[in-house]
Amino acid sequence: MRYHVLHETSYTYEDPVPLSQQLLHLTPRALPWQARERHVLAIEPVPAETGEREDYFGNPVTQILLAAPHQSLAVRSESTVTVEARPAPSAGEPWEKVRDAARGDIEPAQVLFESPHVEIFRDLSSYASPSFARGRPVFAGARELTRRIHADFRFDPRATSVSTPLREVMARRHGVCQDFAHLMIGCLRALGIPARYVSGYILTDPPPGKPRLVGADASHAWVAVWCGEAGWAELDPTNDCLVEDEHITLAWGRDFSDVTPMRGVILGGGDQELSVRVTVTPQ
Repeated sequence: MRYHVLHETSYTYEDPVPLSQQLLHLTPRALPWQARERHVLAIEPVPAETGEREDYFGNPVTQILLAAPHQSLAVRSESTVTVEARPAPSAGEPWEKVRDAARGDIEPAQVLFESPHVEIFRDLSSYASPSFARGRPVFAGARELTRRIHADFRFDPRATSVSTPLREVMARRHGVCQDFAHLMIGCLRALGIPARYVSGYILTDPPPGKPRLVGADASHAWVAVWCGEAGWAELDPTNDCLVEDEHITLAWGRDFSDVTPMRGVILGGGDQELSVRVTVTPQ
């Protein structure tokens, strides 16, 4: 599948902002199954300085500095990406074996413990345990956990915010894709299974005859679970599905705080209004 992705972000400030520094995770990753054919950033006002690098997790990052007074900031990210279908994930090893081996492998160990948006507490392990009977392959358990979260939690874009604690999401059973990804990650980590947060996009308008996926009007989020020697398998608890060629990967990390599409610091500005619009079109 070949996609055109348009991600538009705009800030309007009550008072002039004399200085702004921003960190952007808006460049799709180049991966064995994903080719970044074109990527263009248009920023208004034009930054005084722009730099590009990779962060700790290998995600492309753009840094910008705005050094002249401004009362609005608009960032338009436009990409063309080709995504290939991936082989079906293998069942993986028994989840206990994956758990026991994870701490000795530096890559999965990075996403094994608590992180800023993923607190680990007893209710998470209690909720996850029915999906992980003794000796069950780790992927089978994770797939069942995906189905249960989709069935037990209701998508509600007004129920939570970026700062809503995971305990509240667990108690209220409402949320958005970010909440469900954090929830599933917390459940897996509570059992000692490494899991990372993946941000990206899904189709805004699906092909004829296919249902429209939830969460398509903004950045989307899903989960990658470590399956031992079988590697990483990606699951989308918001839509109860495997991640295949309808998902476009931007970045991954421990949780949302590592891959925020746009974050930074400003001087002044007063109150501000944020608008985000995402359109993903198959080509």
